[in-house]
Amino acid sequence: MIPSGRTARLILRPLELGDAPQMQQHFPHWEIVRYLLNRVPWPYPPDGALQYLRDVALPQVESDEAWHWSIRLAERPDQLIGVISLVRSPKDNRGFWLGLPWQGHGYMMEASSWANDFWFDTLGCPVMRIPKAAANLPSRRISEKQGMRLVGTEMRDYVSGRMLAEIWELTAEEWRAQRRNATLPDESSRV
Repeated sequence: MIPSGRTARLILRPLELGDAPQMQQHFPHWEIVRYLLNRVPWPYPPDGALQYLRDVALPQVESDEAWHWSIRLAERPDQLIGVISLVRSPKDNRGFWLGLPWQGHGYMMEASSWANDFWFDTLGCPVMRIPKAAANLPSRRISEKQGMRLVGTEMRDYVSGRMLAEIWELTAEEWRAQRRNATLPDESSRV
């Protein structure tokens, strides 16, 4: 069982099948999917969220391969606004998306900080690696603000086509130093 989480403004709740309708409403927009790996079908099918939850996300959680949370505003806990995931993989440990109305408010920075704490402190992982499309500047800014280092590049196939990907890395020690230096607010309290 994966725990829920809480930040200053957000609730992170483990994904469940009942999240499919809200995911289906907020996820399939070009601005959200264009920098995701091309395993995301596009155009997105009418039951794409249900298929993803049933066939990918929930089986990964059951097999202890991944952890997936819905992101919700604390003031509106019934409203799913995005998803954040952690994955046991040598090359790709964190992914997320946020619905268009909620972008640009710092919510993903908050959710990512909580997920980093979970990755390093709860799971005890020594390093986090996150590849992302080099053109995805908002995601890059989150990595930079969290003290990640650019450690390499490679070509990857995204929904919008083949393009350069940057590989960002952060160690547990670097993350804890960021937290100690108070460059990020403490948003790690867990429910």
